[in-house]
Amino acid sequence: MKGNAVVTEHTSENGQTNQPERAWYAIHTYSGYENKVKSHLEARIASMDMRNKIFRVIVPMEEEVEIKQGQRRTVQRKVFPGYVLVEMIMSDEAWYVVRNTPGVTSFVGSGTRPVPLQEHEIKTILKQVTKESDKPKAKVSFSKGQNVRVIDGPFTEFIGTVSDINLDRNKVTVLVSFFGRETPVVLDFLQVEKI
Repeated sequence: MKGNAVVTEHTSENGQTNQPERAWYAIHTYSGYENKVKSHLEARIASMDMRNKIFRVIVPMEEEVEIKQGQRRTVQRKVFPGYVLVEMIMSDEAWYVVRNTPGVTSFVGSGTRPVPLQEHEIKTILKQVTKESDKPKAKVSFSKGQNVRVIDGPFTEFIGTVSDINLDRNKVTVLVSFFGRETPVVLDFLQVEKI
């Protein structure tokens, strides 16, 4: 046996051994190398003919709207930096292929034994990754209570305090001092910048 992989097989009532089941495993990688590990592992699966033991390799990503220098752009962000998910049947050979892929540091598990992800965990992750959302999540560089400058619209150059952030509508409510009173003004994320 290479390494410390543990193969779990199921025995039926008549005493015959069934094939181990497919399961999802999380593997730890060097941070920033997730996509390289995915491509290296996929190449190793093909070259070592492991398609019948290792089925899918994913790096969970989500889209996020980022606002920089007044420009709105959509970026891909890793949901779990430093981790790659692999759907496989755990066996000595499959464990060896994954574990010895460049950039892989270890399987997630207790000690040296890989532990599969629970069904509800992987369903949540896959649903989050594969869902086709209407709008990507907005990433904002300011938070409630923080001072911001209005850079567009009738309140340009006013300085105010963020009182509310609505990520669904990409709107922010800013309290600006207007005629000696604080007045709430609802603005688009692009209309304000952090001071």
